[in-house]
Amino acid sequence: MRKFIFKDGNRELLLPVTPPSFAIDHGIRIETIHIHTLGDVNIAGYGALASIKIDCLFPAWPYPFSLADENPYTYVKTFQKFCDKGKVIRFIIPDTPVNLPVLVESITYSERDGTHDVYANLALREYRPLSAVKIEQSGMENQSRPAAAAVVKSSPYIVESGDTLSAICRKFYGDANLYPKVADANGLTNPHLIFPGQKLNMPDKSQLVQGG
Repeated sequence: MRKFIFKDGNRELLLPVTPPSFAIDHGIRIETIHIHTLGDVNIAGYGALASIKIDCLFPAWPYPFSLADENPYTYVKTFQKFCDKGKVIRFIIPDTPVNLPVLVESITYSERDGTHDVYANLALREYRPLSAVKIEQSGMENQSRPAAAAVVKSSPYIVESGDTLSAICRKFYGDANLYPKVADANGLTNPHLIFPGQKLNMPDKSQLVQGG
């Protein structure tokens, strides 16, 4: 039987019954950009985070096929706690490529046949940590102009294979439409032509917005 394991630090939670199936989405974002004289062009962007669906059985009785003997609602409450607290856990299926940090998006559960067995559906989302934004203190924290209290450094970025300038702007600023201003800041005559290994200067978003 294949095991489905959830790790919370050093604690392991094993699904008591091997699910009959599971599904994991894997893909990339496709950026559609309109180029003058060419029209719309699709360009491969960043990888999309996986979404996972699992149908579970939490048995109320010690069936021969059960891998663990727990009250079914112990599992329900554990996954509810992971969900409510936004807890990052690791989902592992041994002997497969599945070994991912995930968040529990939702759990739906029910009893169906009078046995007190609990049938549940888990919806999981792959987790990707956000990189911390570094700031440089200006040494003017006690001055009368609070806007000058900190200066955010421009961040260098090395272009990777599959990058587009709009995708990079979405990653840095949450706004893909800032790519023309980033192109201007880097002296790019064509914002749609960037290449792996190229170093880009990513100004603070406030500078780009103030630029109009």
